Amino acid sequence: MIPKAVIAFLFFILMLCCIPYASAAEQVLVIQIKDSITSASDDILADAIAFAEEGDYQALIITLNTPGGVVDATLNMMEQISSTDVPVIGYVYPEGTKAWSAGTLLLISTDIAAMSPFTVIGSAQPVTITTSGSEPVTDSKIVNAFVAIAQENARKHGRNETAAAQFITENLNLNPEKALEYGVIEYIASDIDNLLEQVDGSEIKGRQLNTKGADIVFYEPPLKLSFLNLISNPIISSLLLLLGVYALILGLSNPGFGGEVFGIIAISLGLIGTGFDVNIASIFLILVGVVLIVLEFQSPGFGVFGIAGLTCIVVGSILLAPTDFPRNYTPAEFQQTIILSIVSPTIVIGIFLLFVLYKIALVRHSKPKFGELIGDTAVAIESFEPGEYGYIRHKSENWKARSDDTIQKGDKVEILEKDGTVLIVKKLDEAFNSTMK
Repeated sequence: MIPKAVIAFLFFILMLCCIPYASAAEQVLVIQIKDSITSASDDILADAIAFAEEGDYQALIITLNTPGGVVDATLNMMEQISSTDVPVIGYVYPEGTKAWSAGTLLLISTDIAAMSPFTVIGSAQPVTITTSGSEPVTDSKIVNAFVAIAQENARKHGRNETAAAQFITENLNLNPEKALEYGVIEYIASDIDNLLEQVDGSEIKGRQLNTKGADIVFYEPPLKLSFLNLISNPIISSLLLLLGVYALILGLSNPGFGGEVFGIIAISLGLIGTGFDVNIASIFLILVGVVLIVLEFQSPGFGVFGIAGLTCIVVGSILLAPTDFPRNYTPAEFQQTIILSIVSPTIVIGIFLLFVLYKIALVRHSKPKFGELIGDTAVAIESFEPGEYGYIRHKSENWKARSDDTIQKGDKVEILEKDGTVLIVKKLDEAFNSTMK
């Protein structure tokens, strides 16, 4: 008969062996998609999926709070969700947020779709910004392609195909209650813990979820991906390009201060952020603007080149903003916000440059200050011998000076010329000095 102590010891060892397995089996990974979906978002999701697969997580939750974003990245993310063995839960969270346009397509492509209270999905009709406002994209080739993608994902997950199409063709918007009623989502959850409790026991991708009370692990992307995600934000990347352009202008106009180096770095980062996908017309206008402003700095004029250059840069910055469909899939309101966010600082910087040009014009047309020194009289405030340096006072200003004469403290001297920051002087005759004294 086996002693009870041995049985207890073996049971204890068995429990220790089971602890790591139970801990890993009861973890859920959460990745946050907030603000715009950028060209780096699909790389971040791919890294999170690989992390979830290697860690044997129960599920991957994608929290969505986005107006939409880059089309190519969104399509790649949908493919990644479909191809992974990890159950993926889409969750519009926190309360009061939204998942519009590309965000809606992403939600209906997940294995389980959920929304928190007071959130909204929809507004997925492709739009483009025009001079008169915004216009819906009516090209049937484009619209039908997105409708087919939305409906196929809805059908795959047993969701409402009609509503999926209406998100695109009619700009349908749904709150959580309507989305649940129409069969677009499966759950309404107040928070992540509540969501995990509701989905516990569901059969997804051949496995039964064991999520009730599971540990929640928030995914943090590597530094490289975080940085790429930051600079690929359409507002950040466009502002980097514009700041680089202005720094380049100042650097070329006033070499030696490092402006041109900063400009090249900022432009390079901006181009990386946009994925090198920029409007050729905008680049042409901005380059013309740079040339005109540099000409204004380098040659006298009445500011015509400067004003024309700034106009080119402002118009180019409007075209530079990567907002239009089919590259970006966002509502018209968000596209207009991006344009305003880019144009406003451009105008502010432009006004500053106009002020600088105005000051330069004043200097160009004013009488040289140094020329006014020549022939003036000054007083030596210390003694110095020929070839030595001493200090003189001219109109309450102390200047470094040298002379071929012996200068005594208090002597009156005449300024002959200026050598850099040093004044060349000569001693006035004794009679003059005696009279002045």
